[in-house]
Amino acid sequence: LKGRYVLLSFWASYDAQSRMQNVSLSNALRSSHNVEMVSISFDEYQSIFKETVRKDQIVTPTCFVETEGEGSGLFKKYRLNRGFTNYLLDGNGVIIAKNISAADLSAYMKKIG
Repeated sequence: LKGRYVLLSFWASYDAQSRMQNVSLSNALRSSHNVEMVSISFDEYQSIFKETVRKDQIVTPTCFVETEGEGSGLFKKYRLNRGFTNYLLDGNGVIIAKNISAADLSAYMKKIG
């Protein structure tokens, strides 16, 4: 995804706030060709992850599940601790926003064209 804006979203089906945020971000990006969403769930069961993605109608070709949950190296590397977050990265992989809302993301997408 080098050269593209990327929204990296960490969430889990058992965390209502992160799940709602992930859905609203996914919806905000439905018509965007400027930002690619990479969605990572920390659900321990693939079946729960798949059902949540189906129910929430998350549309992203890059939607993954980390089945080690909060015990995974990825969870620790990003120091997610309690609660989940998202990062907006520019085309060079530099973090330009953290915990961006769907409304702020939509406004930002308009600026970058």
